[in-house]
Amino acid sequence: MNQTATKYAREIAELFAKYPADRKQSAVMPLLHLIQRDEGFISKHAVQEVAEIVGITATEVASVVGFYTLYHDTPQGKYRFQICNDISCALRGADKFLEELCAALGIQPGQTTADGMITVEAVMCLAACDKAPMFQVQGPQGITYHEHQDVEKAVKLAGELANREAKA
Repeated sequence: MNQTATKYAREIAELFAKYPADRKQSAVMPLLHLIQRDEGFISKHAVQEVAEIVGITATEVASVVGFYTLYHDTPQGKYRFQICNDISCALRGADKFLEELCAALGIQPGQTTADGMITVEAVMCLAACDKAPMFQVQGPQGITYHEHQDVEKAVKLAGELANREAKA
């Protein structure tokens, strides 16, 4: 039995209604988003179930998960600080920002803070080259962009997010 199809039956019906009947695979990305929103990542089991729902191979679904930085195939922090460090942002200090932020949080890039709240990772191109250093935060409330950043502001944001979760 496909647990994803059962859990999200209403959402799947709404998604499929947006696409031609012979193009169910178009719903892959929104389905992955639903799962990740609730689970925090996309498991191999979820990849299999999404493939079954939309009628494509698990490899095709996994390629979507692997290609987009929006999707994650391993559980990590509740909030992901994704710092753009492509060449344009690197020239505006993104690499130094990444290094200093990780040091302030006591982790390395790609790692998660001890409380499980924040994962920091480098990503390519968030389309704000002129506003670097910048990052996006992916969390339960969606994605937020933080431009013209410094380490102090980013650490303050990490603390605010952790406090919010502690109160919840």
